[in-house]
Amino acid sequence: MATEACRQEEQVKLLGWPRSPFLMRVRLALSLKGIHYEFIEDDSENKSELLLKSNPVHKKVPVLFHNGKIVCESMIIVQYIDETWDTNAPNLMPKDPYDRAIARFWAAFVDDKGEKQQKAVEESLANFLLLENALRASSCSGNAYFGGHEIGFADIALGGLLVSINAIQKITNMVLIDREKMPLLCAWIDRFSQIDLVTEILPDPAKVLDRLTNQRAKFTSALAGN
Repeated sequence: MATEACRQEEQVKLLGWPRSPFLMRVRLALSLKGIHYEFIEDDSENKSELLLKSNPVHKKVPVLFHNGKIVCESMIIVQYIDETWDTNAPNLMPKDPYDRAIARFWAAFVDDKGEKQQKAVEESLANFLLLENALRASSCSGNAYFGGHEIGFADIALGGLLVSINAIQKITNMVLIDREKMPLLCAWIDRFSQIDLVTEILPDPAKVLDRLTNQRAKFTSALAGN
């Protein structure tokens, strides 16, 4: 178990697998808000009793524990963090109701298309082009991020997956995010990846690549055996 300093007045614990891209989303949100927490490491190959009891429906990480309350699903946790510590800057969700709806839409889009990428990587190019267009609309308003001038809800949704996306590109030998076709998305990735807080939290790319390569090998071997 790895432990970070935790305020006595707030009991905040985070259960997860160290290299989970969905865990990265929550860690980004907590760090942006300046929330100290205790990290409880779980085993993806041998799920703990704590995980099975805390998230009996999906049995997946991350899980947030806050003063005895349990919150599951990465982007639901991110929104909970933003609303619970609403006086801590930055605001991850916009104040304007319409802008909040747009942020939720793009965050849901990233999650939905992420599932489809696992089933058909070929669909990814079109999906990333849609994100390029979303950034173009945002940049016309002078914004550097999906959420405006600062990292927001949709930025965290996509940013937490970046290391895994890069690994998938290497494993499949496919260019999913093309610098010529998606200059704004690539510029966003560069800006996001250079933020000190982000570099401290995102997992080691080499370890993620190794894990996904092994997972693919197991999957391919299982198919060959059928």
